[in-house]
Amino acid sequence: MRILIVEDDLDLAGQLKSAMEMSGYTVDLAHDGEEGHFLGETEPYDAIILDIGLPIRDGVSVLRQWRSDGVKIPVLLLTARDSWSDKVEGLDAGADDYLAKPFNMAELMARLRALIRRNAGQTTSQLTCGEVTLDTRSSMVTYEGMPVKLTAQEFKLLAYMMHHKGKVISRTELTEHIYDQDFDRDSNTIEVFVTRLRKKLHKGLIVTVRGLGYRLEEVQDEG
Repeated sequence: MRILIVEDDLDLAGQLKSAMEMSGYTVDLAHDGEEGHFLGETEPYDAIILDIGLPIRDGVSVLRQWRSDGVKIPVLLLTARDSWSDKVEGLDAGADDYLAKPFNMAELMARLRALIRRNAGQTTSQLTCGEVTLDTRSSMVTYEGMPVKLTAQEFKLLAYMMHHKGKVISRTELTEHIYDQDFDRDSNTIEVFVTRLRKKLHKGLIVTVRGLGYRLEEVQDEG
């Protein structure tokens, strides 16, 4: 899952990026409203964390423009302001959630997971597909009840597909959601990760849809 953080406090932005990468997210950073607006308009994020008090262009105006232009990515607003009027303004501008500074990192991560779940139509933090379970809180994957060790990229690919179970997903879409903007993307590596996941999990878990991409399917071991 790929996240955009738009935050002008460099220390806080770095802390957020580190925490999210440790939890298996791919993260892009922007430090002013203009850059943040451009990335939100042009890149396919799974969620955006947006500070209100940004240089060049404030977060609320950026958010209003996104929504006016049809950008539906879920947005969590951050602000040092804690008045009810600021919260109302942010939510009316199109925010999906709101968190005032200073905040607890664990709460922010929980709110982020909830935004991504709701946007993908999922209801719990434990995502399941047949005998495979992915816990978004602990970033743990199990198969038939046993922990499975995945590389960072294998985990990112599986997490994206688990959030969109049953949907046909192209290589391009997978590439856009597991690599950040600066990575030298190669959609051919997706096939490598899929092959590895089939070996570590169930071989029938990820189905190739010829000419279109891949689909995650419910499978049960026989016997």
